Amino acid sequence: MTLLPRNKNLTEIPPPKPQGNQLFPVFLKLENLHTVLVGGGNVGLEKLTAMLQNSPGAAITVISKTFLPQIEALAANTPKLTIIKKAFADTDLDGADLAMAATDDAELNRYIRQSAHDRKLLVNVADKPELCDFYLGSIVQKGDLKIGISTNGKSPTVAKRLKEVLNEALPAELDTTLQQMSEIRNSLSGDFAYKVQELNRVTAVLIGGEKPPSNNNLKLVVWGTFVAFLVITITALWSKEPGFQAFVANINPLFYYFLGAGFIFAMIDGAIGMSYGVTSTTFSLSMGIPPASASMGVHLSEIMSNGIAGWMHYRMGNVNWKLFKLLLVPGIIGAVTGAYLLSSLEHYSQYTKPLVSLYTLILGFVILKKAIDLNRKRTSGKIKNISLLGLGGGFIDAVGGGGWGSIVLSTLIAGGRHPRFSLGTVKLSRFFIALTSSLTFITMLNGKHWEAVAGLVIGSALASPIAARISNKISAKAIMFSVSVIVILISLRSIINFVLKLI
Repeated sequence: MTLLPRNKNLTEIPPPKPQGNQLFPVFLKLENLHTVLVGGGNVGLEKLTAMLQNSPGAAITVISKTFLPQIEALAANTPKLTIIKKAFADTDLDGADLAMAATDDAELNRYIRQSAHDRKLLVNVADKPELCDFYLGSIVQKGDLKIGISTNGKSPTVAKRLKEVLNEALPAELDTTLQQMSEIRNSLSGDFAYKVQELNRVTAVLIGGEKPPSNNNLKLVVWGTFVAFLVITITALWSKEPGFQAFVANINPLFYYFLGAGFIFAMIDGAIGMSYGVTSTTFSLSMGIPPASASMGVHLSEIMSNGIAGWMHYRMGNVNWKLFKLLLVPGIIGAVTGAYLLSSLEHYSQYTKPLVSLYTLILGFVILKKAIDLNRKRTSGKIKNISLLGLGGGFIDAVGGGGWGSIVLSTLIAGGRHPRFSLGTVKLSRFFIALTSSLTFITMLNGKHWEAVAGLVIGSALASPIAARISNKISAKAIMFSVSVIVILISLRSIINFVLKLI
């Protein structure tokens, strides 16, 4: 084959220049690498803080003639962070895996870069994108979810602003979603194609796809149980309770206070998934309602909401049936016992009220701690005596007017149980706890304070559909802080008033 001579007169057309950001994003396991950072000033502190915030176990050596006090403080509290007070030498990069130059000396930064390249090391040079082999982008983190933002070195300020926007827009609950998906993935059996198909089916609802099939029979059972219970309760009260008949004939203005309170407390519960019982009970006690009647109002109003929530979790496969059985029977026994005991002491409410206020005070601090630890992972040992937890949780819930979620759910999650299955199991069991507690209270009490009970029931029912829609648009941490402070202050006020009366 004869090759034609190249025509040198032809104009060569250069290949088109790539457009946009050509960086290849990676996430490094810095705990397995040795990073050498040169510079102990403000820029060095910024680089060091960014690395430690994302990789607290990173092995880092910082070299500089002088150090900011903040860097020295970090070194004192970070085992794998070493600072060396000296001028940089070429041999300081021996044994390093990554290098960073963060000094205010341009010539020294170039020397560090050349020393790193001589050793085939990747290097980052502060404020000099053209000298960098990699950039430190802005990071958005929600638990195990981590998003890196890069502007290709054009504008770190824009990257920081985008980080702020995404931090506000992405809910902290995204980490829970990741844990749930991981649990689903690990539970699937079959070949790779089947697993992909199942994960696509589960996540289709997130992008407007086909929703998982509903269980209409179970839905009918839940709604039928609630409606039948409501009809039986109203009929029994109407025919046997003069107090209830009088309430219907002449509505007490107190009803409207509890109507508004029930609405607000249900909204709070919808936003943070807890505290309806403790807030309702605290408010009821502050309005002069005896503990037994306050607890009855809470449990009556929780029947429908927990029935629907329990059905939804059952439909989504979020119920651990072994855990459910261990909780249910002891929980019912504890709830009935607590409701019976509290109802029997209704005439001694002046003595039981401060005890319940002490309980709500403790729950206030529990909620406060949950707010502080909202994004922290639990590391305590897994609880084994589930039946005892259910018995105690049901009893305290009935006596104190709430706390099944705060006590049982928090204990299960803190003990290493999976949050999704714990929540679904606790919500479904809560329906039966509220049902049996309510029946016990109705049987034992003489029909007093129905204006408060009815207000809570109707108010919470009206708020339920609204709370579901706004729950992701409210800062759960801010609400938990606010609720805990309010509960603590009102409980303290009730206890102090009781002590002053004794004095």
